[in-house]
Amino acid sequence: MPEFIELNCVDLSEPDLNKSVSLLKHACLDCGFFYLVNHGINLDFMDEVFSQSKKFFDLPVEEKMKVLRNEQHRGYTPMFDQTLDPDNQVGGDYKEGYLIDVEVPKDDPPAQRFFYGPNLWPSKDLLPRWRETMEKYHRECLDVARLVARLIALALNLEARFFDKPEMLGEAMVTLRLLRYEGKASNPEKGIYGAGAHSDWGFLTLLATDDVFGLQICRHKDAQPRVWEYVAPLRGAFVVNLGDMLERWSNCIFRSTLHRVVSNGQERYSIALFVGPSHNCLVECLSTCKSDSNPPKYPPVKCETYLRQRYMDTHADLSLYNHKTG
Repeated sequence: MPEFIELNCVDLSEPDLNKSVSLLKHACLDCGFFYLVNHGINLDFMDEVFSQSKKFFDLPVEEKMKVLRNEQHRGYTPMFDQTLDPDNQVGGDYKEGYLIDVEVPKDDPPAQRFFYGPNLWPSKDLLPRWRETMEKYHRECLDVARLVARLIALALNLEARFFDKPEMLGEAMVTLRLLRYEGKASNPEKGIYGAGAHSDWGFLTLLATDDVFGLQICRHKDAQPRVWEYVAPLRGAFVVNLGDMLERWSNCIFRSTLHRVVSNGQERYSIALFVGPSHNCLVECLSTCKSDSNPPKYPPVKCETYLRQRYMDTHADLSLYNHKTG
């Protein structure tokens, strides 16, 4: 069994708000990862979400391909569809996934934008409770993420509801991604990974995992050689990490940390909720995070522009699937 990094544990039921903010701030300054416990989502329900996720991935590949991801990045992502670390990977990530976002009807104007539109859903005949389960989990996780965002705001010396504004997380882009990692053992020396090294792109991520270890983080991404540390699974908890948008907002005070999945030869399931600012949000250095001696390190960037580029850089072109299935 490998050695695991010790992460701070933030308890949403803790009555001492200052204690929670202090623990969160220390984690955000140190490694950008922490556990979140007593978050209010029922453990039996989380088990049901994992059970429903496995039922989808157990379907024949031809059924899964009927809901292949579309141009709005909803639906099934096959094995090797994503390559998160192209400089060091061979053949893409050894994982398959399913993307679910905020539901936007096809005839609504926002549906014409990148990332927006109706979700894709598997057949009710095959998976009768699947959609309802995933939509409920999406809603409940977003509620948790908003509570964490308020702790983050306080840790950055902002008003607690600073990120609740419509142009920020009030109309957030929120992607639920179900993931199944194939039981092939990773081999970093040969460029084989469950998921290649990357930082998340949005504001924050809530990750639930099964009891199979595999997630690693690198606290010092500029160090050579990089040192990777395992994060232990913790039943019923979320592993929370910060994304690039928050690193830019905080002027690198809070860290969007490199992480990857190194599979140990066991099949592994995880479920991530990626929370990003609204489509039109202009992300620029916060007033509390800059000074004459510490000017902004990044220029302002529109959230949609940044996320779109990251998706295009790491995902296979959909025309490849059209060619194969046409």
